[in-house]
Amino acid sequence: MNAGGCHRHAYWFLLAFTALTHGDDWPHWRGPHRDGISSERGWLDTWPKEGPRLLWKAKVGTGFSSFAVARNRLFTTGNVDNIDTVFCFDATTGKVLWKHSYPSDLGDKYFEGGTAATPSIDGNHAYALSRWGDVSCFEADTGKIVWSQNVQKETNVRVPSWGFSGSPLVHEGLLVLNVGESGLALDKQTGKIRWESANRDSGYSTPLPIQQDGQWFAILASGQSYRTVNLRTGRPGWQLRWVTQYGVNAADPIVEGNRVFISTGYGKGAALLRVGGNEPEVVWKSKVMRNQFNSCVLLNGYLYGIDGDDGEKASLKCVEFDTGTEKWSKPEVGLGALMAADRKLIVLSERGELLVAPASPEGFKPTARAQVLGGKCWTVPVLANGRIYCRNSRGDVVCVDVQKTATP
Repeated sequence: MNAGGCHRHAYWFLLAFTALTHGDDWPHWRGPHRDGISSERGWLDTWPKEGPRLLWKAKVGTGFSSFAVARNRLFTTGNVDNIDTVFCFDATTGKVLWKHSYPSDLGDKYFEGGTAATPSIDGNHAYALSRWGDVSCFEADTGKIVWSQNVQKETNVRVPSWGFSGSPLVHEGLLVLNVGESGLALDKQTGKIRWESANRDSGYSTPLPIQQDGQWFAILASGQSYRTVNLRTGRPGWQLRWVTQYGVNAADPIVEGNRVFISTGYGKGAALLRVGGNEPEVVWKSKVMRNQFNSCVLLNGYLYGIDGDDGEKASLKCVEFDTGTEKWSKPEVGLGALMAADRKLIVLSERGELLVAPASPEGFKPTARAQVLGGKCWTVPVLANGRIYCRNSRGDVVCVDVQKTATP
């Protein structure tokens, strides 16, 4: 399992800060630090009985794509009548600044279908990937297409059962996609393929950049494992066989020093790995946390995330990172999603209730809660510049005001 650039004594990892960010923007999946945590402070974490002020609403179509927010623009995607659309909204008013549509099958064989990946913003460029391999680079301000291609048709790579669902990673001059067993890299300026991997099922996670011995790698899930790949050469590094029912390895890993936390649903569970040699060492392994698709957040030595699968009883849990010990469990959230900011959890329940609570191993005690949506809500909410954006599977989008100056 050894590969170029993966040295025996490389113990320390750093998360990548690869996107240009502005203020408290959220320019890509999992935010500026790719860990589901915002550095934003000074927002309202207590609300009146009627909830926070609703700023705007929109409809984008079926899907589970989250939001990217940069330079007062909000990007997301949805599907209506077998047409995918990439939307760019004014993040403050909800006005559609531009949109781009193209034919794309709904893909509702196993679930509601629709779009899955979240757009990524890099400077004045926006990148989007469809479940069937359509990749486009836009001018973020105007929506003008810089380049576009279908990487599945270009490479004849296998499409996994739920389609390509990892969001694009912009790293230096590359656009890296979880396509193929160990990913696929394009030139971000031209779309030209720089490297590709074996024609086997990808997983559904977003490539996570890490640095090791002065070289950049990405951790991503395949249909059978979690693995690293050298971002410059495309050569695989270490891998851990991780077989999940239907090949659904979807949640992004969490990296802390030389340790990597992975978690998947369908009864599989989680593991904490120590990495640095040819093969990862398993520190602990347990079914205490089963992330079906949305990742945990790690705060002050504790993981907070959704444990459970679709069709089973799911709950929000707190688990000690070092040991895998469960500290508490709250089933009221169901199969929802969360992010964190200012040592607080921002949680969207499966039924559309938005909650804020201090991140504490002592328990889950919300300081604010409001019903903001109906329907199925599996998409991660996003806090950016004093506003929280939420959506449901049918594509209803809401923006609520949590600025300190906000008046309900």
